[in-house]
Amino acid sequence: MKKPICFLVLSLFITIVSCSKGKEVTPAASKPDTNTTTPTDNSTGFSSADADLAYTAFNNAFYDSNNKLYFSTTKKDGVAAIWTQAIYWDMAMNVYERTKTPAQLTRIGDIYQGNYNHYDGYNWNNTTVWFIYDDMMWWVIALARANQLTGNATYLEKAKSGFDRVWNGSYDPIDGGMFWDFQHSGKNSCINFPTVIAAMKLYNITKDVSYLNKAKSIYAWSKTNLVDASGKVNDNKIGNNPPGGQDYTYNSGTAIGAAMALYKQTNDAAYLNDAKLYADYVKNDMCTNGILPAEGDFNEQGVLKAIFAQYIVQLINEGAQSQYLSWIQTNVNTGWKNRDGRNLTYRNYAVPTPTGDIQSYEASSIVTFMQLIPPTKK
Repeated sequence: MKKPICFLVLSLFITIVSCSKGKEVTPAASKPDTNTTTPTDNSTGFSSADADLAYTAFNNAFYDSNNKLYFSTTKKDGVAAIWTQAIYWDMAMNVYERTKTPAQLTRIGDIYQGNYNHYDGYNWNNTTVWFIYDDMMWWVIALARANQLTGNATYLEKAKSGFDRVWNGSYDPIDGGMFWDFQHSGKNSCINFPTVIAAMKLYNITKDVSYLNKAKSIYAWSKTNLVDASGKVNDNKIGNNPPGGQDYTYNSGTAIGAAMALYKQTNDAAYLNDAKLYADYVKNDMCTNGILPAEGDFNEQGVLKAIFAQYIVQLINEGAQSQYLSWIQTNVNTGWKNRDGRNLTYRNYAVPTPTGDIQSYEASSIVTFMQLIPPTKK
C-alpha cells in the first residue's frame, strides 16, 4: 500500500538524523603514540602484534591525548560525535580485556574523564549536550560495562542515572517500546535493542529485577514491531505504519546483543535462535561476496560495524556459534590487508584505504574486530 508523502519525508528525516549528528568544537592537537610495533606479513591474516599496531595507528590518527577525546577525522579539526566516543571507549575496554596492560586501564579512566570534562560531567538533563535518547543509551551501556570491568562505583551511578533519564523520557507506557528522540517522532532499533542490553548489564550488576523486567518487555516489543520473520531488523517504526528504513549492521548487532543478554540470563533457547536468525540475515542478505556492507559516506554510519563487531563476537564466543567465525575472520583479514601506509583501515573492507583524510568512524570497525576475535596467525 502506498504510504502518505508526509510519512515518507518523516521516515527519511529519522533515518538521516539518527545517524548524522552535529559537529563538535575543536580541541588542541596532541602528540602521537610512540608505540613502535611493526606489522607481520599480512598475506594470510593478522597477528596479536597487528592488533596492537591497528589500535596504536587508530590512536595516532584520532586520539587527542591532551583532552582525552577522539577527533572525527585525520585532519583533527573537530571532535567525533558524542555517541561514537562511547563506542571508542568500548574499543579501549576491548583492548584492555585482550592485553590486561596497566597503561590501557589508565586509558579507560582517561577517556571517561575527557568526556566528563567535555560533556558537562555526563549531566543527562543538559539538552544541549544530549539531544537524542540513543546517544545517552550508548553511554549507559559503556558506563555499565566499565563498572563491570573496573569496579569503579562512579561509572555505575552514572549508568543508572542515565538509564533512568532515558526510560522516563523515552518509554511509551501505552503502546510499549522506546522513542529515539525527544519529540517522540518514531521508535527506532537504535534505542530499543540498546535499552535491552543496558538493562541487562544493570541487572547483572545490581540484581534489581526491575531491569530484567524492562529488558524482557522492550525485547518482546522490538521483536514484534521491528523484526521480520527473515531476521531483518528494521531501522524504525513510525506510528501505526509498518516498520521500515534501511538495513544497518548496528541494528542487527544490538538485536543479537539483546537476545544474547537474555539468553545468558534465562537459558531460553528461543533467544539464542533469535540471535542466530539476525546474524544469518546479515551474512546472507547484507553482504557482498561475504564482505560486510561499506556503510557510511563520510558520515557517522562508518562506525556501525564497530558496534556489530561487539555483538556478533558475543554470539560466536558466549553462544558457542563458531560457524560465524570464518566469515568474520575473512572480513577482518580483507580489511586489514587493505590498510594504508598509516596502518589505518576503512569502512569498505574490499578496497584499499584512501590515503587522504578519513574519519575515525570509518576507520574503527576493523580495529574493533581485531581486539575481539582470535588472531589468524602468530
